[in-house]
Amino acid sequence: MANVRQLDPSASPLDYFGYECRRLREAAGLTLEALGKILFCTGSLIGQVETAQKVPTRNFAERLDAAFLTDGSFTRMIGMVLRSQLPNWFQAYADMEAKAAFISTYQCQVIYGLLQTPEYAGALVGVEAPDRVEELVAARMERQRILKKGQPPAVWVVLDEAVLYREVGGREVTRKQLARLMSFRGDPWVNIQVIPFSVGVHTGLLGSFTLLRFDDDPDIHYSEGYDQAHMTANPEAIRERSVGYARLQACALSVEDSADLIARVMEERYGDRPTDVAEVELQQH
Repeated sequence: MANVRQLDPSASPLDYFGYECRRLREAAGLTLEALGKILFCTGSLIGQVETAQKVPTRNFAERLDAAFLTDGSFTRMIGMVLRSQLPNWFQAYADMEAKAAFISTYQCQVIYGLLQTPEYAGALVGVEAPDRVEELVAARMERQRILKKGQPPAVWVVLDEAVLYREVGGREVTRKQLARLMSFRGDPWVNIQVIPFSVGVHTGLLGSFTLLRFDDDPDIHYSEGYDQAHMTANPEAIRERSVGYARLQACALSVEDSADLIARVMEERYGDRPTDVAEVELQQH
């Protein structure tokens, strides 16, 4: 008889998810293969989820709820499972980001995580964690769900123009990422500005940072280094960075002119037209 790995449900959200999946499957008298047929996947995949060797997707969780009639318990659980895959030093920020009413971020190297495509995100996380790309991308896409809430946060993104030219994952991945940025044109909750090269020296050269504002809690300033992050609610730090961010917005192109610049970069570097954006978005969904 095979030696099946026994999970401690209190060890992690992933272990708890796998433990509950196996408990309900066995209670229903189903084999791995039988449940796989119900969920339209392999029994091997279910076995990996039940032993915490595979991170489940949101779609997988929803199908489990439908199969076991669990009233959304797996779907509610999946958010914690995916967030637990984020680096430990980043999880505190992700928790605060999900609660923010207003997000202001300046990015001088890459696109902000909430606006990344799966392919772009995969190319980034694959540099340091090539064996965990799938779960890290899933966790990043889970973060983006806050943009689809009934009352989403207002998001203001200022990018250095260099971000538009840096190829991440190759030409096609970068082209789709720029199309993703264009898809927010006219979105009342997401505004994107670009600081053109012509500005020269500006306060953002010190590095990327993000300001989170809440309805009932103190503002948060967040910045990160190579493998660690710094988050503070110190009023003086918030004041200094808020003024710095206002200066960045002032020297950046307007939202409309920024969209025009992104469209121009797409056309000049990738032969893409603004009208192609809608087609890209349809393909992604």
